Amino acid sequence: MYISEDIKYIGVNDYDIDLFEGQYPVPNGMAYNSYVIVDEKIAIMDSVDQNFTDEWFNNIENVLNGREPDYLIVHHMEPDHSANIKNFMDKYPTCKIVASSMGFVMMKNYFGIDFSQRKIVVKEKDCLSLGKHTLHFIQAPNVHWPEVIMSYDDYDKVMFTADAFGKFGTLDIEEDWTCEARRYYIGIVGRFGAHVQAVLKKLAAFDIQMICSLHGPVLKENLGYYINLYDIWSSYEPEDEGVVIAYSSVYGNTKKAVELLKKELELKNQKVVLHDLARCEMFEAVEDAFRYSKLVLATTTYMGDIYPCMKEFIHHLLERNYTKRMVGFIENGSWAPCANKIMKSMMDTCKNLTYTDTSVSILGSLNDKNLEELDALAHELSIEA
Repeated sequence: MYISEDIKYIGVNDYDIDLFEGQYPVPNGMAYNSYVIVDEKIAIMDSVDQNFTDEWFNNIENVLNGREPDYLIVHHMEPDHSANIKNFMDKYPTCKIVASSMGFVMMKNYFGIDFSQRKIVVKEKDCLSLGKHTLHFIQAPNVHWPEVIMSYDDYDKVMFTADAFGKFGTLDIEEDWTCEARRYYIGIVGRFGAHVQAVLKKLAAFDIQMICSLHGPVLKENLGYYINLYDIWSSYEPEDEGVVIAYSSVYGNTKKAVELLKKELELKNQKVVLHDLARCEMFEAVEDAFRYSKLVLATTTYMGDIYPCMKEFIHHLLERNYTKRMVGFIENGSWAPCANKIMKSMMDTCKNLTYTDTSVSILGSLNDKNLEELDALAHELSIEA
């Protein structure tokens, strides 16, 4: 991959992984990005997952043609990027390692050594000259781990952003960046919106021509588009107008209700996305809940509580600071429905939610009153804010 005359790609593609971080399905695999800046001094930018040690070292050797690196820059200590730090430092005994103070604490935790005789601790606004390239360091705590730093190469105007602006998928897959970057952001970074906002303000001071993340493609064009999306996501504003209906149904009556609601909303020219939480990919549903402006939660009363997949879904929303949306409820319970009360009590821990006046309560199967409630709910959800 060509990045610039002096910056080369030395990362790897993982085609075998099925779950990223043990929970996010990645049908198109994952890229673990690493880069090298070749100047008077040579800087390697991060390492890769433990399963790709030999491939990574081969990539380094092919680029350096006999030269040895002077620095290993560690932007992020998550093991998919840091697993080969000790292997690298053993292989190149004269190389120095550059990271935040917290990064070195984590190295001690992972490897039993913090490279005290070879380490360079950097903080906000520190610089490292490689020759014509100078790296300017930015602290980016909790985007999405506390030790994270970013660095800006002032010669090629490249921002190395750690996990920020990353996406799922290997680099040889042709797919839309936005969908998989959104799912990646909401799932992994979404809780830390305030920290992302703080970093975006710092990035605004730099003339950025390229973004090199630790996952996904190098971003070279229309950077305002990507940065604007990160601003929307991290400020928790809806990206699109529309209604997400997330539901679970045991015998089909709740499913029938949400399908009727979907039909009514579409007749009112509303964008509607339906997720059967027992069958869909859970994090696709979570992604859509943050993407769109309105949400309907529909589930059955189950053992005096709500259906497990609905509880899991709501917990994912709460963990990621769900806010600034309109929310409606539909429950089903043959003799003692309590799902709406439980769902609302869970959602009440969120800030800045607006609830519909209409809630639907089904006693087994739909009746005429429920049809009227669904019509009223559709009307409320169709009113422009």
